[in-house]
Amino acid sequence: MTIQNKTILYTGAAGGLGLPATLAFLEAGATVVAIDNDPAKGEALKAAAGERGLDRLVFKALDLSDLAGLRTALEALSAEVGGFDIVINNAAIYPSKPFEEYTIEEHQAVQRINVDAGIVCVQVALPSMRAKGFGRIINIASVTLSGGWANLSPYIQSKGALVGLTRAWAREFGPYGVTVNAISPGAFPTDAEKIHPDPEGYNRHVLDRQAVKRRGEPADIANALIFFASENSGFVTGQTLNVDGGWWMT
Repeated sequence: MTIQNKTILYTGAAGGLGLPATLAFLEAGATVVAIDNDPAKGEALKAAAGERGLDRLVFKALDLSDLAGLRTALEALSAEVGGFDIVINNAAIYPSKPFEEYTIEEHQAVQRINVDAGIVCVQVALPSMRAKGFGRIINIASVTLSGGWANLSPYIQSKGALVGLTRAWAREFGPYGVTVNAISPGAFPTDAEKIHPDPEGYNRHVLDRQAVKRRGEPADIANALIFFASENSGFVTGQTLNVDGGWWMT
């Protein structure tokens, strides 16, 4: 499943699941424009790529909540790298508290980063994809859409929006040779789990609900991303793939 010489725009690329997938893309011969708002994580990503002799990484620390600034920066990056072939909308924030405690401004802030920034990424990338007759857009959803979580309503709302956009974009962009799919990760052991007060209890909770009795690994997500990013997935679009060990079966 070749992605060699493709250029990938990847938000949240230096996070717990993003970093290993970014390295996998680089090892497969792609150029990755990695976007993250944490410069320290960016340095760790660059160091990891350097240790492996992977030199096709472009890292930018950008504030995804600044949509105008994001668009300007991405347009400059697109011109620099010759356009984006693949967009992965992965970056997200996930505040946790009861629904009635959220302000509407907090809901909007989650939507702005988790959804609106992804819209900007696609708007910047799409003209080049259309010109090339090839494109891959991958939105990262979440197992939380299964309905098994409380206190995450803005986050779950945002992930539902991404699934809806996946289907709308797939229908609209298909004639251009652009496919759009979503990956819904299960409960992976990353920093996101730190919101849970009882880590051991949460681990048991996850394994009880999965058909596969092991925790997910970054390679599980990386393998799914590489499939959707490659030419091999060209007849698959508008779909959501659950990579969750059989937690949610649809």
